[in-house]
Amino acid sequence: MEKHDDISPTIVETLYREALDLAEEAREVFDMSGRLDAVSHQETTARIALSCEALRSTTRMMHAIAWLLNHKAYINGELSEFQLRRHGRLPPRQPETDAGQLEHLDPVVRDLIDRSKRFYQRIERLDAAWRRKFEMQPAAIHRLHERLNEALTTS
Repeated sequence: MEKHDDISPTIVETLYREALDLAEEAREVFDMSGRLDAVSHQETTARIALSCEALRSTTRMMHAIAWLLNHKAYINGELSEFQLRRHGRLPPRQPETDAGQLEHLDPVVRDLIDRSKRFYQRIERLDAAWRRKFEMQPAAIHRLHERLNEALTTS
């Protein structure tokens, strides 16, 4: 097996298991049956808030799981580095939730939302670090050329 010094298989596997556990917990917590009574006395507002947050949180977790699965496939030799760079992008972070909407949710739901956001941020940091290794760094000759151009334009 090829050595991957950027993201270890252990890290990917550990995060993958954590993501699956968190996604399963989200499924249980966002199960609508019986949850609305505990959320708020304003059932319509609570139903909307719960639906929106359920969609945001599960989407966030599915994006993280897809990213991890792509990296697992890369580590296992099922995807090339080119394929991973091209198709393994992490989607941008979703817009923040309105704080007023969160007030209608019980603490268990808010805690789960927070944990899913923190998990996604961890994956974002890994993705950013992994992608940084592909950024083009100008060669010394290009830097020298730029300095010469600057010197000529300021003279």
